[in-house]
Parts: sequence; C-alpha cells; structure tokens
Amino acid sequence: MPKITVKDMTGKEVGTLDLSEAVFGIEPNVSVMHDVVKNQLANRRQGTQSALTRSEVSGGGKKPWRQKGTGHARQGSTRAPQWTHGGIVFAPKPRDYSYTLNKKVRRLAMKSALSSKVKDDQMIVLDSLPLETYRTKTVADMLKALGADKHVLLVLPENDKTVIASARNIPGVKTALTNTLNVYDILNADKFIIVKDAVAQIEEVYA
Repeated sequence: MPKITVKDMTGKEVGTLDLSEAVFGIEPNVSVMHDVVKNQLANRRQGTQSALTRSEVSGGGKKPWRQKGTGHARQGSTRAPQWTHGGIVFAPKPRDYSYTLNKKVRRLAMKSALSSKVKDDQMIVLDSLPLETYRTKTVADMLKALGADKHVLLVLPENDKTVIASARNIPGVKTALTNTLNVYDILNADKFIIVKDAVAQIEEVYA
C-alpha cells in the first residue's frame, strides 16, 4: 500500500496517508491513457469547419468558351476547383468528432493517471485548504511553499467558491472537483495537489 506525506498550506509535513493500492498503486497503462486523452480532445472539437464545393459557389453558370477550336483545354464552368474563386475539392463540412469509450477503459485510465502521479512524486496531499476571504496571494504563497510553480491541478472535495475564485487569476493553475476530474487535466499538470478529503472521495468511487 503506497504512503504519501500530508502537508499544510505552509508546506510543513503534518502526517502521512495510506493510499488505496487499487487506485494509486497500479502499474500505469500508457496505451489506455493515450486512448482516453485522444477521446477527450476529440469530444471537445466543435466540428464547425465548412467550405463551399463547386456546386455551392455562386456563379459559373455559363460555359467560359466553346468546347472545341479555341486551343484552350475544355472548360465547363469558371467555378471548377482549378479556377480562381472556384469551389473546394472535398470541402470540409460540419461534423461530430465525438465518440465513446468503454467505462472499464475510462476507469483504468483514471487509475493509471493517478498512479503515475504518485509514482513520479508529483502528487501533493493537503491536510485542508481553509480560505475565509477571496485572496489570490494566499493561494500563490501556498503554491510557492509547496514547490508548485508551473502547471498545477488543484482538486477540491466540494465546490468552494472562495478557493476557486482566489486561484482563478494565477497562470497555470486549474481547479477541479472530484466529480469533474479527468485524465487529460491530471496528465497535463506538473503538480497534482489534492485535499485529503478529496482523496477519500476518489478512492470511494474507483477502489
């Protein structure tokens, strides 16, 4: 069973926490994590790109010149793809890029991502995160004390508007709840900071 140090907001060690072997101690499956990240990015695509084919471009009704005897190549329309202002060959059209993955695959990818953060020593467990007022400097000082100065994912056990608003203006910091956590955000973060109560919630769902 993996163990991890619990810290407070000043970066001081205040105890240790036993993590679930089934969630934070498995061998990360890189292939599955890649499939899930690819799926998430595909599902985010708007798919609104569009261009006009030769049948949709205005004009081009009249034949440019007669079929034979001019010395030119035969042409039926000035809106053919090789003409300026002509239509686009195989023009992109609005489409849905989203697709689904099996639930077992998504669960395995989540556990692999969490385990990879523990394995790479990029996970930090906070004892608590009490903020009484909106203050960005408090969160910034906490991140500095914890050595998290790049891309940070801060996971909360519940919707704390004070913490979320205080962290919003810090570059590279993203907040998430246990029910909005996803594989892409976990892997994209250099430091994965999670409140102790949120660890218990994750283990309850994925163990």
